[in-house]
Amino acid sequence: MKAILLKDFGSTDNFILENNYEVPEPGEHEVLVKIKAAAFNPFDYQMRQGKTERKRMHSPILGREFSGVIVKTGKLTERFKVGDAVFAASGSMGSNGTYAEYITVPELLLVHKPEQLTFEEAAAIPSASLTAFQCYNRLGIQFNDSIFITGAAGGVGMVLVKILIAKGYQKIIVTAGNEESKSQLLRAGLKEAQLIDYKVEHLSQVVIERNEGHLFQHCIDLVGDQMSVICAQVIATNGTYTDVTALTTAHAREELFHKGAVLVNISNYAYSLDKNYSYYGDSLSKFIQLMSALSLSPPAIKIAGSLSVETVKKAHQLLEDNQTRGRKLVMQID
Repeated sequence: MKAILLKDFGSTDNFILENNYEVPEPGEHEVLVKIKAAAFNPFDYQMRQGKTERKRMHSPILGREFSGVIVKTGKLTERFKVGDAVFAASGSMGSNGTYAEYITVPELLLVHKPEQLTFEEAAAIPSASLTAFQCYNRLGIQFNDSIFITGAAGGVGMVLVKILIAKGYQKIIVTAGNEESKSQLLRAGLKEAQLIDYKVEHLSQVVIERNEGHLFQHCIDLVGDQMSVICAQVIATNGTYTDVTALTTAHAREELFHKGAVLVNISNYAYSLDKNYSYYGDSLSKFIQLMSALSLSPPAIKIAGSLSVETVKKAHQLLEDNQTRGRKLVMQID
C-alpha cells in the first residue's frame, strides 16, 4: 500500500513516500479498513517534533483518525461486515497511522458513518469530539459557573463551545487568534464580547474584565505553555483547571497550586492503556447521538489534498503555525 512515513523526528522534510508498505492483516477481533479520509491534529506535529506525544508512536506512519470502508474482517468480529462505511479515532491502537491507504483496528473502536456525513466530515469528528465530550462529561459544570477556554477555535474548542451553547451555558469567555477563527466561533453561537484575541496586551486583565471583574470557576486550556500561565492568573480559588495538552509551565503549576486549583487531565489515550477499546466506540456513538439531539453541525473542514508528502507537510505547517482558521484539515485517500 501507499503510505507516508516519518523517517526521523524533526522537520517536515523527514516525511517520505513508501509505495509498497505491507497491507496489515486483521486479527481475530479486528477489521481491515480502506481509508477514504484522514484528519490532522496538533498532536501529529508534536509527535513529529519528538515531543511528549512521541511516546505514543508504534509505527512510522502518523495520523490518528479516519473514515473508510471495511474490506476484511477478523474471524471473531461481530459488529461490522465488509462494505460498511465506518469512522474512528484509531489513536495508537491501529496497525499503523492513518497517512496510508489501509489500517487494521479493533472493531470496538468503530462507529457506522451516518449517511448524511461525507467521509471527509466523518474523519474530522472522532479525536476532537471525544476530547470535548470527555471535558463536558467529567467537569460537571454548573449553569452559573464562568468558563474560560483557550484556543477555542481549534477542533476540540469548537465542539466544546457548540455543546455548551446548545446546553444553555452563557458565561463563556474564549480566546481566538484571527478573524476567520472568530467568525467560526460567532457562527457557533458566541457573541463578539465573548471573544478575545490572545495577542492583546494585558490578556489576563482583559479576560477578567470580560467576566464582569470576576475570576473563573473553570479554565479549559487547549493551548498550554504561556496560556497555562494566563489560566492560572484568571482562575478562582479552588477553581478547576482542565489540561488537555500536558504543556503547562512550571510557573503555571506553581500558581495553580497556590490557588488550590483542582487539576483535571483529559487524556483519551488513558483508556487504551487498559485496553478498554469499547470506550472509544461507545463514546463516539454517544456523541453522534448528542449531535443529532442538539442539532450540532459537523466540523468546518478544509481539504488539505490527497495522500502525498506535499499534503502532509502543508497540513503540519498550517497546524504548527496556528493557521487552520477554525477549520479541520482533512486529507482525501482514494
